[in-house]
Amino acid sequence: MDATYNLNGGFKPTLKRFADLSGPDFFPTPRWATFALIDSEKFVGDIWECACGDGAMSRVLEESSRQVHSSDLYERGYGEAGQDFLTASRVSDNIVTNPPYNCAEGFVARGVRQSKCKFALLLRLAFLEGANRANTIFAKMPPSRVWVFSERITFYPAGAEVKGSGTTAYAWFVWDKDAANRTELRWFKPGYKARCA
Repeated sequence: MDATYNLNGGFKPTLKRFADLSGPDFFPTPRWATFALIDSEKFVGDIWECACGDGAMSRVLEESSRQVHSSDLYERGYGEAGQDFLTASRVSDNIVTNPPYNCAEGFVARGVRQSKCKFALLLRLAFLEGANRANTIFAKMPPSRVWVFSERITFYPAGAEVKGSGTTAYAWFVWDKDAANRTELRWFKPGYKARCA
């Protein structure tokens, strides 16, 4: 059995994803997935990338002329290390991140409180499922918009050959403090993978 399949008690959605077997959940985000978000959502004010890893997402946000604060619980060579988002007191206009797979629900609860304007999480589309989330998240603090990828995201370790397509559907879940209290389902147009890779 592949040791990455059942890591920290949670089943990984695809074996193409990469994780540190020593514990930290680390999946660098392809550039095009972040471009799709900032091309579709307007962010006013600063952005906190609170699980920045090696800076893959932060760099795209910075290239888009945004003021970005980057932090992570672990030292990955980018941003401020040793910062646990689940206990941090920092507040930001916007928070944008790809959260650790096994902490996604905690990130939702914390991010909604710590963001002033928008909070965006890159999550499996299957995050919409589940009785517990239906009662704790979606009944009390539903996202304003869910942006579904038309193209599959594949997560690779650094240095790996990029080819093929993933088997798991992903979406950006966006909580917008200025939006009406309802959830809109939207789709990214195909083409970001080729245009922004």
